[in-house]
Amino acid sequence: MSALAKHLALKGKKVAGSDLCDSVFVRELQTAGIEVEVGEQRRSVEDFDVVVYTDAIRDNDIQLEEGRRLGKILLSRGQLLYEISRNFSEVIAISGCHGKTTCTAMLAHIFLAADKKFCAHIGGRDLKLNNHFYCGTDYLITEACEYKRNFLLLKPDTAVILNSRPDHLECYGNEEELKKCYLQFADSAEVKVSLYGDIGGGLTFGYDKNADYHARNIAEYGGKYSFDAYEGDCKLGRMNLSVYGKHNVLNALAAIAVARSAQISFKDIREGLATFAGVERRFESIGTVNGAECIADYAHHPDEIRASLRTARKLAEGRLFTVFQPHTYSRTKLLMKNFVRVLALQNNLLIYRTFAAREYFDDAGSALTLSQKLKKSRYGEDVRDINDFISNARKGDVVLFLGAGDIYDIAKEILKNRR
Repeated sequence: MSALAKHLALKGKKVAGSDLCDSVFVRELQTAGIEVEVGEQRRSVEDFDVVVYTDAIRDNDIQLEEGRRLGKILLSRGQLLYEISRNFSEVIAISGCHGKTTCTAMLAHIFLAADKKFCAHIGGRDLKLNNHFYCGTDYLITEACEYKRNFLLLKPDTAVILNSRPDHLECYGNEEELKKCYLQFADSAEVKVSLYGDIGGGLTFGYDKNADYHARNIAEYGGKYSFDAYEGDCKLGRMNLSVYGKHNVLNALAAIAVARSAQISFKDIREGLATFAGVERRFESIGTVNGAECIADYAHHPDEIRASLRTARKLAEGRLFTVFQPHTYSRTKLLMKNFVRVLALQNNLLIYRTFAAREYFDDAGSALTLSQKLKKSRYGEDVRDINDFISNARKGDVVLFLGAGDIYDIAKEILKNRR
């Protein structure tokens, strides 16, 4: 939402907004001269032509209801993104259960190195380009979120499906319906890029040598990876990634596939990826406690958690302390077995209270219920519980904060107060 607000302001539109909580995104908009109110009391929408809302809010939101009453144009975030996308010659949309933000940011760096005229709409804060970068209208590189079928609103020229793992099943009902929508999204584009062995068709990427774009001779150095990038049987060259985790090899391969379809040289691809230092909250080092390195990661799906834990174990000379905040009751409830399977072997684990987002309490999907199913875990209800838990960490250990809710801000505040 904040990146879209920045884009509209850049185009000379009068923009204002509101959010329940203060954040770095709110402060960035305010610094840019965009009025953003924080909290329950919010301004009237009477002076505006269009009311744009995120699907994360409830249907009875006061500004949304006022907009209806006044006959304003109401657009969801996804609808606004589509309207903006129509101003670009080519639209590249990146979908998938996980990896969207990283792959989108990687492509932004590649297109910048190739001197392309583009706009990047990123779902997180790239450490160098932030969440919105604009230098022309030839390409729009954007994330395509599958929540409530939002990605089907876009009409991309290139559709990327990083994976079609089950998520947001409260919207789709079952995995078959979710997969069908991914296929529909892919078929809407002239160029389709997908994980080898997943939905099939189009250009493929993956570890398998049969993938159109694949990696060979993968090597790991302190949690970061290098590999030989192949286009079919042709070796493009050696790639050295500056970000942690083997899963980023797949993200890089997807970005390479898209870039090559846009006729970008491997020289520019390699130069672009060399400048990619990561995205905030994607395995980001945020400080230390008692000499132990503290890392924050956005992982909130079992697959993402597994990848993050795997990377953290490689870094930890001693013990791994994990604080996980579940994101929404519905996801925890529907994927409970998967969460338990991924977290069951963690010896030092604290499950922190659920970040409800748009949802009402559901005990069957609560953090406490998840904790009770994990014999080695403890449950945390407030910040003091986290503080007590991480106080046991020592030099050589790693403390990992996982989740898509407010755990990131909580962790940073805790570390600041411990100095």
